[in-house]
Amino acid sequence: MLEKQRQSFVADGPPGVAVRRDRIDRLMAMVLDNTDAFVEAMATDFGTRSRSASLATELVGMVPVVEHTRSHIRQWMRAGKLLRGARLVGLHAEVQPSPLGVVGIIGPWNFPLQLVVLPAAAAFAAGNRVMIKMSEITSHTAELMHRLAPDYFAGDELCVVTGGSDVAAAFARLPFDHLFFTGSPSVGALVQRAAAENLVPVTLELGGKNPVVVAPGADIARSAARIASARMVNGGQVCVCPDYVLVPERDVEAFVDVARRTLGDMFPTILTNGDYCSSVNEANFDRVLGLIDDARERGATVEIVAPDGEMLPDRASRKIAPTIVRDVDASMRIAEEEIFGPVLTVQGYRSLDEAIDEINARPAPLVAYWFGPGDKDFRDFVRRTRSGGVARNDFAAQMIPSGAPFGGVGRSGMGAYHGKAGFDAFSHYRTVVGSDLPFSLTGSAAPPFKPGMRWYADAMVRRARNRTRRRLAKR
Repeated sequence: MLEKQRQSFVADGPPGVAVRRDRIDRLMAMVLDNTDAFVEAMATDFGTRSRSASLATELVGMVPVVEHTRSHIRQWMRAGKLLRGARLVGLHAEVQPSPLGVVGIIGPWNFPLQLVVLPAAAAFAAGNRVMIKMSEITSHTAELMHRLAPDYFAGDELCVVTGGSDVAAAFARLPFDHLFFTGSPSVGALVQRAAAENLVPVTLELGGKNPVVVAPGADIARSAARIASARMVNGGQVCVCPDYVLVPERDVEAFVDVARRTLGDMFPTILTNGDYCSSVNEANFDRVLGLIDDARERGATVEIVAPDGEMLPDRASRKIAPTIVRDVDASMRIAEEEIFGPVLTVQGYRSLDEAIDEINARPAPLVAYWFGPGDKDFRDFVRRTRSGGVARNDFAAQMIPSGAPFGGVGRSGMGAYHGKAGFDAFSHYRTVVGSDLPFSLTGSAAPPFKPGMRWYADAMVRRARNRTRRRLAKR
């Protein structure tokens, strides 16, 4: 499949604007023409995932990002001119964005549709061919994508691969021109190692423990309600979900009271509630329960917010009740591992310095949340912490602008996409310089070196040295 796509890419050359837009349009048509089938497939994969949830999380957020990309292709494709004045004497220089070739995309299970379509649209915008490896965990969605793709694309434009972890490992070892992966940091490390065998550049969209700081001046009731609600998106199985909350010590009880009440009001029933998303499979169900049990055994305070009369967790439906965990310490797994479930940990802090130190003691998260005014404390929080993005007073607010780059830093990811960042990720910026001058500008670098060249080199070094010394002397 890869060889077929590469041969076609070389034979056809870089596509124009119309071809790139046409491929994006067909990609979106594949999704939009078959929305009901995709919603049904994802519901089957998760066990319980409502139509509204899938539409809101998979499609509604996808469309504006793709439309933004599509509308800017012509602008982004333009070559950047350099040394404009030198063109008058015969020196022409520009930087051309050129497609890489064939892009491999390895998708995750938590948003199995959106998180392959968005990078594929960006890769098409940059002029590439695309191969997608769907997650085997959401196998019904994967099989549907695999079956539909040939109805909308020739195999040398886009192809979809299914299969288990052995297929994913083989896919990661292919000599792509770029490999894009969304998933956990541990698997991301394996993908990067496999890609390194062929020196394939990678974009890694990973996760992490996203912190939330509730500022001393925050509205506690509003903050607690929004944070508790955000934790329950997709059953907590979202890489940008709030993971642990740092609250001023004096406000912890008030925060937990509101969070508890909010969760109870959101879910008067859980077992029969079609809007309450299940754990995607038994392995993730057991993993989340293991984090809760480990914390409880090591002294944490665990509060399960379950409706009266319902026995939760329920293995048959793979549903875990919303859970608030307090008194967490470093010995507990939940303090280190990304939760990826309907569990929120809450701890108090005495000063903002203490809260910031707590965040900086961990690997950089995908997003850092702040609930409170956009004041000096907030600016200090942004300046002193490191994260893929920052959101204030709302869940995933850093993703609201369609053209904003999305990506992590450090252990939460490498590279970014969405908007022009996606176009750039799948492009090579190629410098093209031509000279019509009657002499060579660079020929003087070859021996034998004439006296004039030696004088010029010495003069340039002296000038640079003196300039640097003057700058340092002024400080």
